[in-house]
Amino acid sequence: MATGYGSGYGQGFGSGYEREQGRPAGSGHRLPAGLRAPFEVRTWREFGYVLLSLPVSIVLFTWTVTTVSLGAGLLVTFLGVPVLAAALAGCRGFGALERARARGLLGLDVAAPEPLRARKPGALAWMGAVLKSGASWRNMLYALVQFPWAVFSFTVTVTLWAMGWSLLSYPLWFWVFPAYAGQGGLQLYGDEHHSVYLDNPFEITVTALVGLVFTLVTPWIVRALTTVDGLLVRGLLGPSPLSARVVELESDRGVVVDTAAADLRRIERDLHDGAQARLVNLAMDLGLAKEKLREDPRAAAQMVEEAHGEVKTALQELRDLARGIHPAVLTDRGLDAALSSVASRCTVPVTVEVDLPGRPAPAIEGIAYFTVSELLQNISKHSRARSASVDVWCAEDRLLIQVADDGVGGADVSGGSGLAGLAGRLDAVDGVLVVDSPEGGPTRVIAELPWRA
Repeated sequence: MATGYGSGYGQGFGSGYEREQGRPAGSGHRLPAGLRAPFEVRTWREFGYVLLSLPVSIVLFTWTVTTVSLGAGLLVTFLGVPVLAAALAGCRGFGALERARARGLLGLDVAAPEPLRARKPGALAWMGAVLKSGASWRNMLYALVQFPWAVFSFTVTVTLWAMGWSLLSYPLWFWVFPAYAGQGGLQLYGDEHHSVYLDNPFEITVTALVGLVFTLVTPWIVRALTTVDGLLVRGLLGPSPLSARVVELESDRGVVVDTAAADLRRIERDLHDGAQARLVNLAMDLGLAKEKLREDPRAAAQMVEEAHGEVKTALQELRDLARGIHPAVLTDRGLDAALSSVASRCTVPVTVEVDLPGRPAPAIEGIAYFTVSELLQNISKHSRARSASVDVWCAEDRLLIQVADDGVGGADVSGGSGLAGLAGRLDAVDGVLVVDSPEGGPTRVIAELPWRA
């Protein structure tokens, strides 16, 4: 099973099912993308972004070079510190404007970098926070790098755009030359002895075709240029990978805490409503049996027999509860035996295949077990399936779990369902849950977990 999917399966599987369902993009257009590009709104937004980049970059570059140079020169005195802090704060402000401009014109949603965290109130603490913030220096670097790039992209874009549209429309305005310039058409070459003008129908047609090529190619060049702009904005004006990872870990920690609290409440509820209630009834029945033992031994024996049945039921509930917390078979024999035990209790025939090079870390092993257990419970309750399968294997550094059934489908990870909670639990340990469940079935759920031996 493991070899059938290849080592890259775990990393690339999700993208196929995370795409938006429905008609593919662009399927409603009769013209191909290459012919539509010059007239699309996205193209004109990108063109506007490039045009605005030059004046914005001039202002930003001028501010940065002037204020940072002034602050660095004044560092021999105390005045250099507030000037340099103000320079970096200004760069952060310009960075916010640049993120907004990229969001509005390029559709690039870049999160704000980590905020300033001054340990104490006051101007000195604020200046220290600005100077120590890596985001401030990345914003300054953006101002220095973006200026030459903006000049280059502006020059290339305006040149190609003007050349393309002017040559394409040349048949409409070439009459200006014989009417007002005293020459047959646009001069292609000329010296003191010889001149070449684009003035006959063939040359005019070729000129228009060359303009058409430039017009069709220019939007894709502009798109490539704005892609570089997007990388600059995302890399220098967004949160650093380290801070983003910290935020993600804080969020995952909250999910883990909430999940643990929910599990404790579930265990408490099961104990209170199940085994505890039965044990209380058992104590009362045994007390009544004790009182009737001398007066009516037969009735007391009947009550003791009923209490014996209650004891068996309570023990079974306690076993089920203990199995739900952490089954002993998982600790003793690993995932293969534990998942086979879970599959045997499913109302649908389930085949289990586990192909692992060893045992993962206990925490990962436990999450894998409960993931399969939850998915099999969903199959028993909702799928109306005739058969199901569980496959577990390892690809590179990922533990992969596939649970499939031939039921009615329609499972959705959104909408606050149990699958959403399962996805959150997996995400807390850098895992992924992918659900492929079209209406009418079949359903296939892939869970990825980090492999930690």
